[in-house]
Amino acid sequence: MQKNALHILLADDDEDDRLFFKDAFEEVKVQTKVEFVFDGLQLMEHLMNPDTKLPDILFLDLNMPKKTGKECLIEIKKTEHLKNLIIAIYSTSSSDEDIEDTFIEGANIYIKKPSDFNALKKIINEVITLNWHYHTSGLNRDNFLLSLK
Repeated sequence: MQKNALHILLADDDEDDRLFFKDAFEEVKVQTKVEFVFDGLQLMEHLMNPDTKLPDILFLDLNMPKKTGKECLIEIKKTEHLKNLIIAIYSTSSSDEDIEDTFIEGANIYIKKPSDFNALKKIINEVITLNWHYHTSGLNRDNFLLSLK
């Protein structure tokens, strides 16, 4: 991994979404290393492996097989060495229930997957350049849902 590269992990079962995400990261100006897992079970096995370097930001899809993103979020926040991970929910769902549930369970930000590549690049750039210390210390429902103006 490149020194000082931002380590990103995307948990998403949809291959097209993973490719879209990878391509967008290749075009942002921040140096990154992007890894992928394909379902919730694989995500948790990866994170629990003592040899795994934990990501700087985890992008977590809610609707995955074997273990949902919401189940993973709950497990991550209950696990001592994982509970401080920055978690960006990255989902096609815009249901108030999903947004509220993931906020309550401790996710840091909620992003509705854009269908437009330029919008995805803009969102990714905003998420990876956020001052997470400031953002998480004043986390409230109003700044939880990322929406581009």
